[in-house]
Amino acid sequence: MIRAARAYVAVMDRVSLGLGRVMMWGIFALMGVLLWSTASKALGAPSLWTLETAQFAMMAYFMLGGPYALLIGANVRMDLFYGELSPRRKAATDCVTVIFLLVYLGTLMWGGVESTIYAFQYGGERSPSAWRPYMWPIKVVMCTGIALMLLQALSELAKDVLFLATGRPDRTATEGPADAL
Repeated sequence: MIRAARAYVAVMDRVSLGLGRVMMWGIFALMGVLLWSTASKALGAPSLWTLETAQFAMMAYFMLGGPYALLIGANVRMDLFYGELSPRRKAATDCVTVIFLLVYLGTLMWGGVESTIYAFQYGGERSPSAWRPYMWPIKVVMCTGIALMLLQALSELAKDVLFLATGRPDRTATEGPADAL
């Protein structure tokens, strides 16, 4: 069981690390869209597609970068009490609090899948804007990001359980936030 958990952690952490490093470059795609928007407006021919494309790019950047943020510990914590805990108590606390994260992500996934199915079922749902892009691509990206975040949250849970069981930290893909950058 411990070997299987370590294998899962190793695979999931590598997936999140690789995807996170790819998504870091996504900010440049977003900047390109916004630069084009500014230039086209300055030249007197504003593009209809830039606002929604920027919104879609930001959503993809945010959703697909989430597992990486969780992996390197860039998520927000309430350190009022947590910062004073011993490593074992932190792991035990994380084992409990990750349940709330899993319920939240499960609820998001449920709604996201239903919304994606709706986008496919009814002739291809389109945005009500002048550009009218199809909505299914960004909804698929959203569901993919949520699924990867769920899997990474389970990896973090496995690391905490392994630490509580063996007494040693199990960090396979990264040694900490500084090494991941």
